[in-house]
Amino acid sequence: MSITTSTGTNTGTTSLTVNRRQMVTASVASLLGWSLDLFDLFVLLYVAPEVGKLFFPTNIPTLSLAAVYASFAVTLLMRPVGSALFGSYADRNGRKKAMIVAVTGVGISTALFGALPTVHQIGVGAAVLFIILRLIQGVFVGGVVASTHTIGTESVPPKYRGLMSGLIGGGGAGLGALLASIVYYAVSVAFPGPEFSVWGWRFMFFAGILSSILGLFIFKTLEESPVWVQLKQAQQGEAKPQKAPVRVVFSRQYFPVLLVNLMIVIGGGTAYYLTSGYLPTFLKVINKLPSATSSMILMGASVIAILSAVLFGALSDVIGRKKTFMTVGVISLITLPFLYLGLGSAQTVPAIAFYALALAFLGNAAYAPVLIFLNERFPTAIRSTGTGLSWNMGFAVGGMMPTFVSLASGSTQNIPLTLAYFAAGVFILYLLGSLIVPETKGEFK
Repeated sequence: MSITTSTGTNTGTTSLTVNRRQMVTASVASLLGWSLDLFDLFVLLYVAPEVGKLFFPTNIPTLSLAAVYASFAVTLLMRPVGSALFGSYADRNGRKKAMIVAVTGVGISTALFGALPTVHQIGVGAAVLFIILRLIQGVFVGGVVASTHTIGTESVPPKYRGLMSGLIGGGGAGLGALLASIVYYAVSVAFPGPEFSVWGWRFMFFAGILSSILGLFIFKTLEESPVWVQLKQAQQGEAKPQKAPVRVVFSRQYFPVLLVNLMIVIGGGTAYYLTSGYLPTFLKVINKLPSATSSMILMGASVIAILSAVLFGALSDVIGRKKTFMTVGVISLITLPFLYLGLGSAQTVPAIAFYALALAFLGNAAYAPVLIFLNERFPTAIRSTGTGLSWNMGFAVGGMMPTFVSLASGSTQNIPLTLAYFAAGVFILYLLGSLIVPETKGEFK
């Protein structure tokens, strides 16, 4: 199989030959690498009510939830730091090496949450330790984005890059959520009722170590990105040293690109966190479903999320990235507010499941082409750094939205209406970004 692409060097456009095994391995590694790390992040969302009581107790439920989501946002704020560190390493030394270290780090840091003492045991120090560990985890997650979000798309033919974008970005998120849902269901059965608040939440975090072990097993057969290898071969004859990738991204040439990217990424990231990201809490706090029932709905929502991401990622290969953004933006702006209000008032399990699945479908469609769009905005020499920073800066803002929703709601019964208002505002920004950004399909350099 031949992949034709430009390295962004003086060598011009050349042809790369990648065998099918290398392409499949890179695709699977990127998908699972990202999904395993999102599994680690999703664990917190699934045990948010328990964590709130044990680490951030308060007499007002919405404030406790806000504190938990704030700790989630803290991780997101550290992800750009991770992208700067690991992205620069990936651009200079290879995507594979960066991915192995980052994925392993996320798994270990997640497992450590299960061993933390609670506020009832050591007081406020428990919350401090929790936040510190979240900061460390955020750095590693930023590194995962910088590597998984480039090696997969760089190892497939141009006609499949949009599909790969949806598969890795949205599909990986859906698969990570599905794995978390399965673990949540199993742990809920093993530790029913009050036992879940004592031991169940700890075992949810302990499961994070499995992602590190599985990741190392998968990456053992992974080959380096052929696009990156070609670039390094072309640079061997150059006498002058290459500039630091972070400096290039923040240079006059690419900083405006980074800022425009954020309009799309913030919109897509917010859509994700206010739909799939908020669903576990919504089903438990608003719909008051039993853990087993909630986990089954969340499993279905995860499958729908994967299908949606792949569908709209592939659609961007046909009609372009810009038109896909605009199409999803219009549909979401009109539909999402009604879905939140419908889910909040739904009384039967089938009705709740319908609204939950619809929210997951639209939330993941919004950012399905984002990954390849970012890849196409930066050349190979700075792609990991540029993509990682754009993605993580945008998702950091999006990840803070559940905190703002919880605070703005005042009481749990106001959450559906608050989500409706936030969704409308976010997709207005998303649509503005869709109008401003250029069409990037075919601009992989």
